[in-house]
Amino acid sequence: MNGLADLIAWVIAQGLVADDIDALLEELALRLTEEGFPLLRASIGMPSIDPKRRGLSVTWCRDTGISREAQKHGDEGEALFRRSPIFYLLQNQLEYMRWSLPADADTPPFPVLTDLSDLGATDFVIKITPFPGNTALAGASFSVATDQPGGFSESQLAGFEGVMPALSLACLRIALTRVAKDVLAVYTGDRTSELILNGQIQRGEGASIYAAILLADLKSFTSLNEKHEPHLIVNWLNEHFDEIGQPVVEEGGEILKFMGDSLLAIFPVQGADTAKACRVAMSAAQRAIATNDALNLSRRERGEPEILVDIVLHLGEIFYGNVGTDRRLDFTVIGRAVNEASRIEKLADTLESNLLASAPFAAQTDGAFRLAGYFKLRGVEEQAEIYTWTGAFDRPIHSDS
Repeated sequence: MNGLADLIAWVIAQGLVADDIDALLEELALRLTEEGFPLLRASIGMPSIDPKRRGLSVTWCRDTGISREAQKHGDEGEALFRRSPIFYLLQNQLEYMRWSLPADADTPPFPVLTDLSDLGATDFVIKITPFPGNTALAGASFSVATDQPGGFSESQLAGFEGVMPALSLACLRIALTRVAKDVLAVYTGDRTSELILNGQIQRGEGASIYAAILLADLKSFTSLNEKHEPHLIVNWLNEHFDEIGQPVVEEGGEILKFMGDSLLAIFPVQGADTAKACRVAMSAAQRAIATNDALNLSRRERGEPEILVDIVLHLGEIFYGNVGTDRRLDFTVIGRAVNEASRIEKLADTLESNLLASAPFAAQTDGAFRLAGYFKLRGVEEQAEIYTWTGAFDRPIHSDS
């Protein structure tokens, strides 16, 4: 049993340094095989805290190596989960189950058991280890299968039982680290979440940066709220934010926040290349308007109201950091340039243009904008020099639906 003790020590050590469960499982399966465990297949399953998936399964097979399967949210993901041994154990308040194979009339109709039977498996064992705390990360499952005649021996099963506590701790540590990174990025953006995880969490901590600012505002949303049910409004809002936000992310921008029916993003200037930051921000704005228009076309065909978008592009110095109370912070941008962008957006109807730019931004775009005039912005002493896009994005006629 010295080999098993060494294996458990290895799992614990990996739990402190491993970045992903895939590599951990693959090496564990190989080491178990070297210790005389006749593995055909081994798998780790875990729930997830992620807007795109509800769970994750990582599987090692003797002939094919590592594979990964994500379980989506929604009806399809739920149906898949209900056909799994994990669901069976949870429904019956069990933490351990063993099935002899090949499958017969008494074997539950789980696809994994059928697949293993086809591969010649003789035994399948699964164990769930609950995690502490009241979160969606409720626990981890570890399953093994063999094609050894007669199935696993009692000493082999005891060996798996001995490895499980260390493996579960390793999975919990990896999952918590991943959740911290992924969930924080979902709510704050990749660049911002990295700063937070690097320790920038003090109120007032941050830096002045020079950046192109993109402010997108969905039009007539207040009137839609008065005419339609909240669940429809939320679905429509998400549809349009998808079309507007994806180009921003793909062009390297950071979405900082959604403010009702508005989106605020920045494109920080790298080095002295101000023109590049403005160029990618302008590209994101053009693509966002085009994809939003395409969505409105499909909405008209479905008999749904159009939701138009106005976008303002600005350039200036802003404070990028922590603002709020001592225990409730927002990592955001504040400053004169942000306020000016918000004020400029109010001119979109007057100028009948979907895409406006300030003078500092327009100066970086080689004539892509034309001067619309000088305007008084609320709260700003000097008149602002405002530009409109020279392309084909004139304001369409509003839908009355």
